[in-house]
Amino acid sequence: MTDAGIAPSNFISDIIAADLAAGTYGGEVQTRFPPEPNGYLHIGHAKAIVVDFGTARDFEGRCFLRLDDTNPETEEEEFVDSIVNDIAWLGYQPTEIRHASDYFEQLYEWAESFILRGLAYVDEQDGETISAGRGGYGKPGVESPFRDRDPQESLDVFRRMRAGEFPDGSRVLRARIDMNHENMQMRDPVMYRIRNLAHHRTGTTWAIYPTYDWAHGQSDAIEGVTHSLCTLEFEGHRPLYNWFLAHLELERTPPKQIEFARMELTHTITSKRRLAKLVSDGVVDAWDDARMPTLSGLRRRGYPATAIRNFCREVGTTRTNSRHSIEALESYVRKVLNMEAQRRMAVLRPLRLVLDNWPTDVDGNPVVEQFEVANNPERPEDGTRAVAFSGQLWIEQEDFEEVPPPKYFRLSPGREVRLRGAYLVTATDVEKDHDGNVVAVHATYDPESRGGTAPDGRKVKSTMHWVSASHAVDATVALYERLFSAEAPGDRTGEPLDDINPNSRELLTDCKMEAALGETPPGDVVQFERLGYFAADPDQPMLFHRTVGLRDEWAAIQKRTR
Repeated sequence: MTDAGIAPSNFISDIIAADLAAGTYGGEVQTRFPPEPNGYLHIGHAKAIVVDFGTARDFEGRCFLRLDDTNPETEEEEFVDSIVNDIAWLGYQPTEIRHASDYFEQLYEWAESFILRGLAYVDEQDGETISAGRGGYGKPGVESPFRDRDPQESLDVFRRMRAGEFPDGSRVLRARIDMNHENMQMRDPVMYRIRNLAHHRTGTTWAIYPTYDWAHGQSDAIEGVTHSLCTLEFEGHRPLYNWFLAHLELERTPPKQIEFARMELTHTITSKRRLAKLVSDGVVDAWDDARMPTLSGLRRRGYPATAIRNFCREVGTTRTNSRHSIEALESYVRKVLNMEAQRRMAVLRPLRLVLDNWPTDVDGNPVVEQFEVANNPERPEDGTRAVAFSGQLWIEQEDFEEVPPPKYFRLSPGREVRLRGAYLVTATDVEKDHDGNVVAVHATYDPESRGGTAPDGRKVKSTMHWVSASHAVDATVALYERLFSAEAPGDRTGEPLDDINPNSRELLTDCKMEAALGETPPGDVVQFERLGYFAADPDQPMLFHRTVGLRDEWAAIQKRTR
């Protein structure tokens, strides 16, 4: 990567710098990124990745990827693979890849020690009763009738739970803390629950699985994490995180949990449960559909990893949750692509343009000329390419109006326009089908205007792109609108999926492209001149996804709000 890590000065780096100065962790910094493999990573995870990995890199430390695989009901190897691939695509390399399941035996042994010390007990109440017994804010909890059972009895039942003797939901192991604690997380939280399910890594070895709260901090300690960075929704879990660690005999200083604001975007959701529903209900094609806010979906759509990293850095690391404009992210995408993307010409809704005075050779065939066109004006080192030009071309339907409206400067009868890098042409006539639709425009070209400049210096008000009809290659183009029509999905009804935009994708199947686009490598992004940036699908040849348009909507929003 050429871009920097997280911003060098923020409250997280200040805390770590103070710990280093005090020698708290022996001069070491180790972080971790701990996603649950129950779905694909999304744009919200990108910020956590940048913070976790970027912080470690800024302090020349280590960052582990730990798959928090404690729930066999929803986790799959497919999700593990996608997480590893997305992190690599975003530009980061974990020091090591670990799994919470690597520590199941150690976690179990620690749980037995808690039971024997009276810090945990087996509760045989059902889940609904346990939940009701915890009370609420300002409402005291009710102690379980099993809370004071003999430790040896709890230990015996716990071992039988592990052996698979009991059905799901019939028993849990709970920490014995304080049923009247002001923090609801401290009211005898569940440490283990029965799940008679096969795990994608451990198979049927286990019939009980640790909860997030029991597995997380202890996994941090086992790995040697110094600073456990997580988003603000885990702030209320920190007292429990510290309580568990304080009751273990650790060889090293316990890790320190630090919370930061998560990243939310307008017109976007980041709930994996709801994203999974979009997939299962067929609203989108898959987790990596180009409309999805998943990293694999953004990659398919053509978002550069550099732009995502830069945006996450610009958002910064704070302790205040906020919703950022998706137009701001798109502005970062556009800036990167403007510098990197090759320029090409493509016609999405083709209309035939016939140059009636175009010359023919001795055999009566239209002459073919070649024009040298810049691949990227922002980078002269990218050179030029040859583009074929002949007497029949494709132009955009919207670039011709038989009866032009006011302030319409593109092609219309009697009006002269410039064809990009080629000639000045003037429309003279039209051909129509039986329904009165224009199917071809006839025009003449000025042979003295090669390159698009008239020798007499006359000016034209419009420049249009084009594709030579006899040299064009066919393609399909996917155009996208917001997947969610509301700026804050769910604010009106409480259910974000109610704000799905049913017209979020339009497929154009008769697009005409200059020949060079037929050689676009899968996944590459190019600029279709005048139209926007488009990514070649990684799997389907000659399918292009519109990444973003050329107009910087974020700049316009900022201008309006000044």
